Amino acid sequence: MFTAIFGSIESGVIYAIMALGVYLSFRILDFPDLTVDGSFVTGAATAATLIVSGVNPFLATVAALLVGFVAGSITGLLHTAGKINALLSGILMMIALYSINLRIMGRSNIPLLNEETVFTTIRDSWSVLNIDPALNHLLTIIGIEGSLPKTWGILTIMMIVTLLFKWFTDWFLQTEIGLALRATGNNKRMIRSFSANTNMFIILGLGLSNAMVAFSGALIAQYGAFADVGMGIGMIIIGLASVIIGEALFGTKTIARATLAVIGGAVIYRIVVSLALRAQFLETGDVKLITASIVILALILPQLIRSHKEKKQKEKKRLNRLRVEGGKDESHVAVKSDL
Repeated sequence: MFTAIFGSIESGVIYAIMALGVYLSFRILDFPDLTVDGSFVTGAATAATLIVSGVNPFLATVAALLVGFVAGSITGLLHTAGKINALLSGILMMIALYSINLRIMGRSNIPLLNEETVFTTIRDSWSVLNIDPALNHLLTIIGIEGSLPKTWGILTIMMIVTLLFKWFTDWFLQTEIGLALRATGNNKRMIRSFSANTNMFIILGLGLSNAMVAFSGALIAQYGAFADVGMGIGMIIIGLASVIIGEALFGTKTIARATLAVIGGAVIYRIVVSLALRAQFLETGDVKLITASIVILALILPQLIRSHKEKKQKEKKRLNRLRVEGGKDESHVAVKSDL
């Protein structure tokens, strides 16, 4: 149980980078970008192909980020320069990326089991630092030794990387360009009245969004030790689930809080899926069904809770009004009796 949850937190932290990209396009730009399903695989394919070719895994991962930026920018160009509907431009790019990903990989699957990746480097470096014995001693004191993986290196480093992406997102959205990007997603007509080039902001926003998605895809490919052309199917739903769950649980009063909520939502989503798959009547193939169910619940429950609160407030106001009216009637009767 502990091992499964620990693994879910590890993968959830990596998927959180992808969820931050989805947050940028869907919440900040208000752009339904389905490029995500393709750009996630593009990042994985680029990194895997370069690693197999002998390129340093860290450089390969950065290259995946750049390729993802290009893919997102093309989607933006299709929408702005090509005047194609936002939803349709994302679908067209997603379809095109399927063939592009096959071209990059040269085949449908690239195994990375015997290759040096970011995570094998982290494990080796962590072992050299000899940090695990101290942590294992702490687990022994708590009484859960042996129930968690031997190394904490991956989780620690990935948390740092994800928080760096969060910090960059928070910082960028507070800059002049970031504020203009937010204004573009909120009200295009208003920002155009200030002579701002909204087309440029849309292209930039989608480029940054898909850069994060591709970077996450590159890390997931190395984490799972393979890249597959079909690994991006339904990725947009996973990203949306992370955003919706995070917003419902942690709120969105500020940008910093919203991005932290997205990371928390991604981790919680992975934990819920992991625990759900432990049920005897569910199988590995039911992951997409579980994802859809989680998104449906995340969308419906907040509305039900909100409507229940509004109903209670209306009932409270009605009772207060009746009390006031009742008090007026009693005072009116008392005045008449005095007369």
